[in-house]
Amino acid sequence: QVQLVESGGGLVQPGGSLRLSCTASRINFNVYDMGWYRQAPGKQRELVASITRGGTTNFADSVKGRFTISRDNSKNTVYLQMNNLKFEDTAVYYCNGRWLRSDYWGQGTQVTVSS
Repeated sequence: QVQLVESGGGLVQPGGSLRLSCTASRINFNVYDMGWYRQAPGKQRELVASITRGGTTNFADSVKGRFTISRDNSKNTVYLQMNNLKFEDTAVYYCNGRWLRSDYWGQGTQVTVSS
């Protein structure tokens, strides 16, 4: 079945950086719009960043200027580069892929920003 597998999460100090990766299998990755969402304890899942199949990007206001999103269609992978991380970036980060009525999620990867 379709799989989205995230990696790259971990523990980082404030001001540090992490790069998340999400590799998709068993989908025609090129046609999918991809996104990264996050969910902190006690909060709703929120969109962090997205990239369309054409490469148009969108970011939550809280991460603009700090996070970038990119995709490598040859590797079926979408990336989230996170710089200048803050305590409030702590959350489980989920990868999402959408095309027409197809909507897939990864299992999530934990990002913890702590000193």
